[in-house]
Amino acid sequence: MSYAILIPMKELIINILRPFSFLPAILIMYAIFTLSGQPGETSADLSYKVSYKIVEIKNRLTDGYMDSYQLAYEAELIHPKVRKLAHMTEYFCLAVAVSFPFYVYGLRGIPLMLVAGVICVGFAGLDEYHQSFVAGRGPSKRDVAIDSIGIFFGIIAVRIFCWIFLLLIPKKRKKHL
Repeated sequence: MSYAILIPMKELIINILRPFSFLPAILIMYAIFTLSGQPGETSADLSYKVSYKIVEIKNRLTDGYMDSYQLAYEAELIHPKVRKLAHMTEYFCLAVAVSFPFYVYGLRGIPLMLVAGVICVGFAGLDEYHQSFVAGRGPSKRDVAIDSIGIFFGIIAVRIFCWIFLLLIPKKRKKHL
């Protein structure tokens, strides 16, 4: 194939694949929506199991000798923090998955933060509204605020990563005639 044919094919492939760059964001939104659709008791049990596992690992690493009652007590202590950290983490991932394609498309700086932020915070608000229809759950402005912290750090992480990456790429020099 000649070089002249490869360039349009490359552009065609890129244009076909571009919409798929938002697929990770859509999958993360689906996962968040699915987790939010769990009844309150199911959600609490899941996060408690994670809390208990964290305490078990800590106990093993520190050669601790906690019995199951002590492990359960420690898990109860960290359970609210684990739930809030899970909120921040899932929305951090969503913000990265939303911000990165926009950055690649050329949206940078404050506009990137605004567009990605509005999409992610809007989704967080809608997700909390969705929880008002789920048994044992309810909407929480506090959760949206916690989600927003994860969103902010996700967008900032994309900006820093892309800025560093752009610094490492050698710039093309213009040929002087």
